[in-house]
Amino acid sequence: MSFVLSSDPIPDKTSAFAAGEGAEVRFLGVVRGSEDGRTISGIDYSVYQPMAEKMLQELIESGRAGHGPHDVFIQHRLGFVASEDVSIVIQVRTRHSAEAFDLCRWYLKEIKTRVPIWKRPVFAP
Repeated sequence: MSFVLSSDPIPDKTSAFAAGEGAEVRFLGVVRGSEDGRTISGIDYSVYQPMAEKMLQELIESGRAGHGPHDVFIQHRLGFVASEDVSIVIQVRTRHSAEAFDLCRWYLKEIKTRVPIWKRPVFAP
């Protein structure tokens, strides 16, 4: 599977490169300690899972069809994610570095605008 929606922490690992892969870009999105100028203890992420999984699969298929062959892995955390913890990872591998950077940015934009994952800041007392 090329994506995971889970409350599990995001691992810090890199697997061996496949033949022909020359670049990997990995984006880590970390929960900041403030939202709209107010201190937060974290963010509570919710999802409509059946639709989100369908949309992520379609997004990956669209990415491969429109941007050529590449490997991608996306993990988005669900539930409460504390400040300074990683909430999303997008890992893209391609033959060349410029492609990997462009695709990683494209996936992030598409996830934020199309996938039904909502965030609710948990404000500190």
